[in-house]
Amino acid sequence: MPALVIASGNPHKVAEIGAMLELVELEVLPQPEGLDIEETGSTYLDNARIKAQAVARLTGQWALADDSGIEVDALGGAPGIFSARYAPTDHERIHRLLHELGDSLYRGASFRSAMVLADPSGASRAEAEGICRGSILRQPQGHGSGYDSLLYVREAGSSYAQMGPHLRSKFGSRGKAARLLAPALRRLLGIRG
Repeated sequence: MPALVIASGNPHKVAEIGAMLELVELEVLPQPEGLDIEETGSTYLDNARIKAQAVARLTGQWALADDSGIEVDALGGAPGIFSARYAPTDHERIHRLLHELGDSLYRGASFRSAMVLADPSGASRAEAEGICRGSILRQPQGHGSGYDSLLYVREAGSSYAQMGPHLRSKFGSRGKAARLLAPALRRLLGIRG
C-alpha cells in the first residue's frame, strides 16, 4: 500500500485531510514530530510547495501539503496568507478580525486552500486550489479551529465549524482542492478504485 505523509504540524488539518483520504487504499502518515518548516512564500501555493517539498525530501516519502487562510473582502483580503500569524491564539485571531471588521455591512469572505503533492525526491508533481465563499458572522457559531466558527457558508446553512465532514468535503476549500488533486494523486501513487 502506498504511503503519503501529510506535511503539517496542525492536528486539525491532518485530521481533516486524513478523513478525506479514508476511502483510498493509502497509508496516511503524520509528518515527523518537532519538524517546523518556515512558510516564506508570497502565496498559498508557494507555502504549500515549500512544505510538501521539504517533508518529502526529509522523509523520502510522497508528501501532501496544504496552505490555507481566510480572506475578508472589506479588509482587502486580509489576513490572507498571514491568517495563522494574525495573533498568537485562535481566540485572539477571531477577536482581532471582528474588531477590524467592526460594524461593516460588507462581510463577504473566503476560505482559500492550496494543496501540493511532492514525490519522494521533493519535486512537486501536482497542485490544486479550492475556495469556499461565505460571510463573516458577528459572533462565533460552533466550535472549530482557526476562523471556522466565523465563516457562515450559505450552501451548508451553517458556520464552517458546524459543518460535518461530508459538508466540509463538499463545500470547504480544502475539500474542493482535494477533489481537484485526487486524479493526479491516484495516478501518481498507483492507487486503484
